[in-house]
Amino acid sequence: MQVHRDLEHLPEFRNAVITIGTFDGVHSGHRYILQQLEQAAASCNGETVIVTFDPHPREVLGANPGAVKLLTTLPEKIALLEKQGIDHLVVVPFTKAFSELSAQAYLEDFLIARFHPHTIIIGYDHRFGHNREGGLELLEVEKTKYGFELIEIPQQVVHDLTVSSTKIRKSLQDGDIHLANELLGYRYFMTGTVVHGDKMGRQLGYPTANLKLADERKLIPCEGIYAVQISLNRHWVTIPAVMSIGTRPTFNGTDLRLEVHIFDFNREIYGQTLTVYFEAYIRPNLKFNNIDDLVKQITLDAEKAKEILTR
Repeated sequence: MQVHRDLEHLPEFRNAVITIGTFDGVHSGHRYILQQLEQAAASCNGETVIVTFDPHPREVLGANPGAVKLLTTLPEKIALLEKQGIDHLVVVPFTKAFSELSAQAYLEDFLIARFHPHTIIIGYDHRFGHNREGGLELLEVEKTKYGFELIEIPQQVVHDLTVSSTKIRKSLQDGDIHLANELLGYRYFMTGTVVHGDKMGRQLGYPTANLKLADERKLIPCEGIYAVQISLNRHWVTIPAVMSIGTRPTFNGTDLRLEVHIFDFNREIYGQTLTVYFEAYIRPNLKFNNIDDLVKQITLDAEKAKEILTR
């Protein structure tokens, strides 16, 4: 898959079959659109082209930009789409000025001038241009003039896509990892850098890797203890582990920590890239009366995680 970030130097696409969207999560619901792209491209000997935006439009236009939490960061989205066999991904810088293009300018100066589409695949409710004034009806009127075919993604499919994204976010926020992974079609994951902590886990006999996320916009599942697999430096081999997401209430902590205890592992990995793949939620965070009770519970958590990961 070729990734294009410079709109001024896009290639000459061959019979471009394009769709536009954020594709956050690249979840199982998105496969319908990807299948439509592939089928349409095969029928006209064309290339599949996905147009996406960075940052997320709601970060630019929303009243509270910090509230936008992503299922997939841009690098993650690129990697997932590449696995789907897409020919081209065009990452459009989303700015306030871009959002103020009229619908006609968006069509003529952006879609037609940049992509010369053979086919546009779009949701029945997709809106574009200033004040969301453009949509399927404008494309229907103009398709003959500009010589492109138009395929509508039906209402039920769009509804299912929206529901899937909402359900995935809610599932992660509720600790329902099983449902989230089922809807995603893969294990939810987070990637970051291993940073120095206060070495408290080491003092308790359970050293942890403290994770600083690569992108603070990434959605973090609810606080609690998780059975996870990890990989280092994006290597394909995974290692079983148990993870804590929380403020460490036993120590009256206030800042959110992402701490991973990797089983049977004693290497120094500070500064390395660590990816966590979520397998199951074990329990919520608890405040213990003393350190001994905490250590006993950590031991039980580790045993539970090993049992889950063995299954």
